[in-house]
Amino acid sequence: MRLPRPVPLLPALAGVVCFLSLWALVPAPTAALLVLSVGATEYCAWLLVSAVVIGSLAFSQARRSRAARLAAGLALTAFVLAARPLLQIPATVRAFDAELGRALGTDALAHLPPEVVGAMRPRPVGLVELFTGLAVEPIRVTRDVLVASPGGDRLTTTIYRPDDERILPIVIQIYGGGWRNGRPGDDAQPAMAIAAAGYVVVAIDYRHAPAWRWPAQIDDVRSALRWIGLHGQEYGADPSRMALIGRSAGAQLALIAALEPGAPPVAGVVAYYSPVDLTEGWRHPPPLDPLDVRAVEENLIGGTPEERPLAYAEASPITYASRPHPPVLLISAGRDHIVEPHFSERLHGALAGSGVSALLVIPWADHAFDAVPFGPSSQIAIYYTQRFLAWTFGRVSPPR
Repeated sequence: MRLPRPVPLLPALAGVVCFLSLWALVPAPTAALLVLSVGATEYCAWLLVSAVVIGSLAFSQARRSRAARLAAGLALTAFVLAARPLLQIPATVRAFDAELGRALGTDALAHLPPEVVGAMRPRPVGLVELFTGLAVEPIRVTRDVLVASPGGDRLTTTIYRPDDERILPIVIQIYGGGWRNGRPGDDAQPAMAIAAAGYVVVAIDYRHAPAWRWPAQIDDVRSALRWIGLHGQEYGADPSRMALIGRSAGAQLALIAALEPGAPPVAGVVAYYSPVDLTEGWRHPPPLDPLDVRAVEENLIGGTPEERPLAYAEASPITYASRPHPPVLLISAGRDHIVEPHFSERLHGALAGSGVSALLVIPWADHAFDAVPFGPSSQIAIYYTQRFLAWTFGRVSPPR
């Protein structure tokens, strides 16, 4: 039996790959389409290979088939779009190296112990990992550890620990989700990658809006920090050496927990695409506003900035930026359509005047880029997060 020729399918396949790749340029107008906006850049290696395979088949038949020529053109377009993030990696890494050197000192990482350096990612992006996923050593995971039950809500933590018998520093991870959803088990692969570098990662929980209004969320973070201070040693961790890492809403909570008056001493803070100024975010939402920023903030605060100005100020990390603070690493997405990168730039400028602050903007990335933990953006973010944490904890003496 004679098999059908592949030509009729090629334009459709090329069209799909081209359509997906276009979202690397087109801003997502709705929450549902954010998946495409993130995926277009974070799955760029897969799209690139698909474009090459389809394009090769199409070019081989282009002389005798109009459909093949159409497929070849679409595949070429997809190839160019998918290649853009990968081509930007070298310049981005050079810029990030320079920024970290400026903030921490050009030789800041030169004095790290060999065992610390050996545990970190050896390069910003592993090309094979773009297809196979993050290469991480086995990590012990302890789930569903009860921390508190405020108002009857059960708040738990998930704890990630490498196979290491030493007493290790603690990295407290706070998930995002617009203050209205999420759980401690989110962002498991990035947590494992951080833990593999020699830390106990404690992923904490908090109550959600709109059932619980601000300041319930930061109250829960404070409660979790106290719990970790009391129970960290039970998990082979050193409560005197703690850092915070958060994403989106979790980054806002991490920054406030570390910057506000009376904050417990922490070694450093890493904030991924954090809301910075809730008042200005409400007044100037992003142009397409796929998540309806005003509604999200009103659900959290319980009103508009005019109705609750003090609460908006208290929930904005920029309010505390002029105070002395631990080192802060801000990682922002250059194509963020939820929290536009100029907010991070503003916070960085304010923090730089009162302590150590570094800002890394991944030019091709969109909000929640690390939802694809093996994508180029997440790999780069983990690489520099590991180095920032190693430097910050290197400034804090371990117990004897």
